[in-house]
Amino acid sequence: MSTTEPTPRLIACVGGYGSSSDAGAGGITVLAVSPDGGKLTPLSRVTEPREACYLAYSPSTRTLYAVDERKNDGRGPVEPPASVHALSVSARDGRLTWLNSRPAPGPRPTYLALDERRGVLVTANHGDFDHVEHVFRADDGTWTVGYLYDDSTVLLYDLEPDGRIGELRDVRVLPGHGPDPNSSPQAGGHAQSSAHAHCAVIDPSGRYVLVADKGTDRILVHALGDTLDLVHTHTCPPETGPRHIAFDPLSDRAYVTCEFSSALASFAFDRESGRLRPLDRVPTVAPDHQGLNEPAEVRVHPNGRFVYVNNRGEDCVAWFRVADDGTLTRAGDVRIARSLHPGVAARSFTFDPSGTFLLVADRPADLVRSYAVDGDDGALSPMTETHVPQPAFIVFAQLTRQ
Repeated sequence: MSTTEPTPRLIACVGGYGSSSDAGAGGITVLAVSPDGGKLTPLSRVTEPREACYLAYSPSTRTLYAVDERKNDGRGPVEPPASVHALSVSARDGRLTWLNSRPAPGPRPTYLALDERRGVLVTANHGDFDHVEHVFRADDGTWTVGYLYDDSTVLLYDLEPDGRIGELRDVRVLPGHGPDPNSSPQAGGHAQSSAHAHCAVIDPSGRYVLVADKGTDRILVHALGDTLDLVHTHTCPPETGPRHIAFDPLSDRAYVTCEFSSALASFAFDRESGRLRPLDRVPTVAPDHQGLNEPAEVRVHPNGRFVYVNNRGEDCVAWFRVADDGTLTRAGDVRIARSLHPGVAARSFTFDPSGTFLLVADRPADLVRSYAVDGDDGALSPMTETHVPQPAFIVFAQLTRQ
């Protein structure tokens, strides 16, 4: 009697922003993806969580994790609170079924990192830029005002064996602020009036969680154990705005997008001490670019030879060649939809597991775009696209069927 091996199938889960003017926006859309990335076919969609702007996938439990990137309204609440959700992924057709959710203390959960071996999930909660004017009497008896801002937090959750999100194990509230006002037009120059964690990345060894705090120009390195324990702080130049961190899969090297200075930085990472050593820093835009730009996502190709960044302002995905010593050279770019402003722009992209193609969540165009990747020179070539309203983040999952 002959048997056949299960046939792997690739799907892409696309989280999106909700929209009061488009009922099809927000939630998570599941796409079937052909092996070469040349065909994208919508399969299904769930409407909650509505602001599913960052995702992580656990192959061992076939569980998709999603943030609901909200700020608690404090009135009941009228809207759901900021939270993280777990959804099971059907091995047959990729359909999503909600499992459970947990509150995420701190507004705007914006990043997820998953460690399947330890059974933990980490979030970075950015906070808003709003402030409360607090009136108080100073020590000298005069009346004055102070300004209170949202807390930015990093959260550590346990995961249950079936993939559900367990108890909140630890919370880190980030202190401090950067230059306020600063030279960025973001939030009227007050984008560094408080801490703003934009990512919390687990290093390849699984020993550390690196938090990029764009509000204080710092990268905070925490030992990952039963709690998150700060072991090292790398301070970037003022008004750098470190946003996202990506590790080279083949070396102890890390790359960081610098939101306010529009730069890409490379670092050597010491997995023993958790320390970062700067190697290079280059502009993310072409020399002839004029006007505002804020880079967002950073990804390293699986071969380690190229680093990719999406620019919001120049409105492109650019790639950089990496030399043996970690220095960077911009090698090319492909243009994407024009951003309304950096906050409404293509926010992220991701490689398929093999690194042969790349998908871009092009929010202003309401499209997911597919590009072939040339592993020799890093070049991207457009292949196809499909309509997804307000796409924000993409993660791949492989299914099997007989």
